[in-house]
Amino acid sequence: MDQQVGEPASGEPEQQTLFDWADAEAPGAAPAKTADGTFRDSPRARRMLDVREVYAEPAALDSPRGQQIMSRLPGVKVTEVEGHWGIPSLHGNDGNIARWARIKTDTLVLGVKHSLSTRPNGRSADWIAPGASNGCAMACAYCYVPRRKGFANPITLFTNIEAIVAHVRRHVRAQGPKPEPNQCDPEAWVYDIGENGDCSVDALVCDNTADLIDAFKTLPTAKASFATKFVNPDLLALDPRGRTRVRFSVMPADDARLLDVRTSPVPERIAAAADFLDAGYEVHFNLSPVVLRPGWERDWADLLAHLDDVLPARVKEQAAAEIIMLTHNRSLHEVNLGWHPRAEDLLWQPDIQETKRSQNGALNVRYALETKQRALARLRDLLERHAPWLRIRYAF
Repeated sequence: MDQQVGEPASGEPEQQTLFDWADAEAPGAAPAKTADGTFRDSPRARRMLDVREVYAEPAALDSPRGQQIMSRLPGVKVTEVEGHWGIPSLHGNDGNIARWARIKTDTLVLGVKHSLSTRPNGRSADWIAPGASNGCAMACAYCYVPRRKGFANPITLFTNIEAIVAHVRRHVRAQGPKPEPNQCDPEAWVYDIGENGDCSVDALVCDNTADLIDAFKTLPTAKASFATKFVNPDLLALDPRGRTRVRFSVMPADDARLLDVRTSPVPERIAAAADFLDAGYEVHFNLSPVVLRPGWERDWADLLAHLDDVLPARVKEQAAAEIIMLTHNRSLHEVNLGWHPRAEDLLWQPDIQETKRSQNGALNVRYALETKQRALARLRDLLERHAPWLRIRYAF
């Protein structure tokens, strides 16, 4: 159960996971819906996101999407801000570290995304689309998004979704048909629409995710793609018609309980794969992040065997996976020490890590090259033994 704010157990996050909810279903069961069939208004969804305070740019409040969001939050305190980035009382207040997870539960930021650009990727996706959000209500201890934000990282939703969708449509049409297959997809241009947030969680608040999925229905040369650690059954009603790829992130359950704070249990993510496939999504998996610690090979072998045991043939036939080794960051390490130090026992391992500049220019910490290469080779061996049907699209 949740502890009172300011009274976390020693070394534990204030609100660790969704596993301990009194109203949670059995592992692997589908999340409950409300009587009218919408999950976003269910008690379980409100445990994930129960907004009590909104920081908003005036233009975001005045927009149709902003008005839609606020209509569902009657009586919530609103503080107008000049910009969504760097709000002093939120991102600049180191006292917020002790409330890291709680702020994600009760605080929402609304902004306008002024710079709309699509940049090439070539790894997980061909292109990174301008995201409709930044930040998340979940609190994965290794998440790269808060590394530049400071001391709080709740959801920021961008309300000018019409401009974002229009930009993506123009970009897709300008590319024309994909000239040749690559690791992203054999036929379609793949656009990551959730680089800095989780689209499944965003859908608890508004229709930004639905609007993007709807847009890709009519773009026969492209697919949307997003990774998620949250099972939101409302997405099953959106009719993506095969033009959106959902990548369920999975890791050994013990790692997830410690590191994937406030997420859906890993068995639930795996169990949702067939439902999402049947609803018209392409379903892939992210083996992410791979954290090296004593027993990691055994636990990954168990996870892969579980995938093989429970996934139906129709899921396996179309599935592919990304392997993503842990990347960490000193500033995030220091923030984590203030709210969840036990996570750093796994994440911060200087003896086997080295500093490396990432593709986006950030200076991060990754496993030393030889250590990483050996681990990737071992994980490929485990896949060949326990889940040979799971094609690896990308390993990093």
